[in-house]
Amino acid sequence: MKVLTYLVAALLLIVPATLAGAANDKEKDEDRIENAGTVIDEILNVPDNIPQDLLDKARCVVVLPSVVKAAFVVGGSYGRGVMVCRTGEHFRRPWGAPVMMALEGGSVGLQIGGQATDFVILVMNDRGASSVLHSKVKLGGDASIAAGPKGRDASAETDVTLRAEMLSYSRSRGVFAGISLEGSTLRPDNDANKKLYGQDATPAEIIAESKFHAPQAAHKLIARLQKASPQLKP
Repeated sequence: MKVLTYLVAALLLIVPATLAGAANDKEKDEDRIENAGTVIDEILNVPDNIPQDLLDKARCVVVLPSVVKAAFVVGGSYGRGVMVCRTGEHFRRPWGAPVMMALEGGSVGLQIGGQATDFVILVMNDRGASSVLHSKVKLGGDASIAAGPKGRDASAETDVTLRAEMLSYSRSRGVFAGISLEGSTLRPDNDANKKLYGQDATPAEIIAESKFHAPQAAHKLIARLQKASPQLKP
């Protein structure tokens, strides 16, 4: 009888702690989304950052706010962020709910010097978008990636932008520039997606199905992208 009493008491302690931990994780994920909205708003407010014609052709935008050096050493941990894609067939409709993402460092080139750095990745074609929504993608291997050109006069017709499935940028201490992320991997953060949207949520379904609604924390991020580039241009 005493054993049963101890077991019940232990369960009463464990269950609230587990629920509190899940709530805290969800709050962290929502903070991540809000931070991504702030980053993209600040970057898009500067005309000399991401060229408009590239944003208009992008199927998805990945934002990883405040990544620090410790997350990018050989064999190290990863930076976390979100990906927002245009909805509908061939990604041609308005921007949809965010998918939680993780970027894992795989080379010395990803060491970024100690200060907090924001990363933005434009996914430029259907193949690139579909591949990263369904699996872990090695950048520079499974999907081609290049340092993105910047400035209002940068041409989207250069060889590098025509060939690359993804274009990558970084912002550190106010300086915004193209950066190569070859050798790293980009993947959906499936645990975070399930906590945010439910156990049956998959990245592809989150952006495609109306049953998954964007959390309140994502409204700024989605609205800013929609204002900046309301429809995909050929």
